[in-house]
Amino acid sequence: PAFAEFSFADLKTATNNFSTENIVSESGEKAPNLVYKGRLKNQHWIAVKKFTKLAWPDPKQFAEEAWGVGKLRHQRLANLIGYCCDGDERLLVAEFMPNDTLAKHLFHWENQTIEWAMRLRVALNVAEALDYCSSEGRPLYHDLNAYRVLFDENGDPRLSCFGLMKNSRDGKSYSTNLAYTPPEYLRNGKVTPESVIYSFGTILLDLLSGKHIPPSHALDMIRGKNIILLMDSHLEGKFSTEEATVVVDLASKCLQYEPRERPNTKDLVSTLAPLNTNPEVASHVMLGISQQEEAPSTPQRPLSAMGEACSRKDLTAIHQILFMTHYRDDEGTNELSFQEWTQQMRDMLEARKRGDHAFKEKDFKTAIDCYSQFIDVGTMVSPTVYARRSLCYLMNDQADAALRDAMQAQCVHPDWPTAFYMQSVALAKLDMQKDALDMLSEASGLEEKRQKGGRS
Repeated sequence: PAFAEFSFADLKTATNNFSTENIVSESGEKAPNLVYKGRLKNQHWIAVKKFTKLAWPDPKQFAEEAWGVGKLRHQRLANLIGYCCDGDERLLVAEFMPNDTLAKHLFHWENQTIEWAMRLRVALNVAEALDYCSSEGRPLYHDLNAYRVLFDENGDPRLSCFGLMKNSRDGKSYSTNLAYTPPEYLRNGKVTPESVIYSFGTILLDLLSGKHIPPSHALDMIRGKNIILLMDSHLEGKFSTEEATVVVDLASKCLQYEPRERPNTKDLVSTLAPLNTNPEVASHVMLGISQQEEAPSTPQRPLSAMGEACSRKDLTAIHQILFMTHYRDDEGTNELSFQEWTQQMRDMLEARKRGDHAFKEKDFKTAIDCYSQFIDVGTMVSPTVYARRSLCYLMNDQADAALRDAMQAQCVHPDWPTAFYMQSVALAKLDMQKDALDMLSEASGLEEKRQKGGRS
């Protein structure tokens, strides 16, 4: 689509009034500039980056920067399609990539790790994106890392356009740990084309090792000829040592201390292109995900972020939504006497607090234990705790127990959409697809009723 200016009202509508359920930034609400998923009136999905107030005080300067990036169009980029300057509001609008980030697939995968051939494809696609930007006079990319690499509806890796603009007019270009920052940036605070190459080297290390390891540590291993030690053990040896040696060699060149000794973007492409020997295999097949298909016939009404996450059985997205919703839906489900409060509440709430911490840290087994302590006392009933424990069971492949908890959440809070959504995921995991779809439809119906004025 052509680059355009959006009204703030349009973006507000598209993102459901910038609902927390629509946040897709990796650090959730903690990110300094939040990214939201949204849907335009023409049904196109978009990603909207909302800058903090006064990040770009001069609207003219922000618009010029946005237009500069908006001119770029490439199949290896998640392209910038618009911007918004409205009062103090500054927003960027990009193509939405539905299949998560490289960081998610490399560091937080659930069913399978990324196979070696796909890792090589990611490296080449990012190199081609950087080379294109460089050839178009935009060689600077701010804070290049595994969170900036996104997967589109076909599972093809693309580079986020958001990194082509700084987070603020005078802000830092690197938010990552200093151990991963180009040495010259630490000296002078400036991003150069050579610093981008250094950051690309850190992505190569991520792809090789499956971990986010500091470059200095990796270089020590490379110098000690410990290449096999560096490689991701989850690949289980299913990679070509010759290809891995080429990538390791390229990573060490990118990570040279002296900027002038690093390769340029054309060198990256020419080194990596010969390693991509099976372009006919679709990316979604390599990633082990289903290609985005048309939505099932039921439910007819549009789904919320929770509904969509449940319909595609995306447990990580469900976890983020349940974490961000906190306990706001528990209101009114408990009435306690003062005696009960004084005698048992402290221990119970401490168990729930430990469960919440484990849930946040994705330690799902500990969360199950702590939430079970809370539930077993029985003084206080929380539908949210049942929903959270249900997800924890799903994360541990215990769909039966997950279904029981989701049903229990419904008993406590009969009109709560989340209870029905969690049942739909558990039923789908138990291969009861028709029941899962019916439950999904029921949940979205309750949500629609709530939006028209019913209680959450």
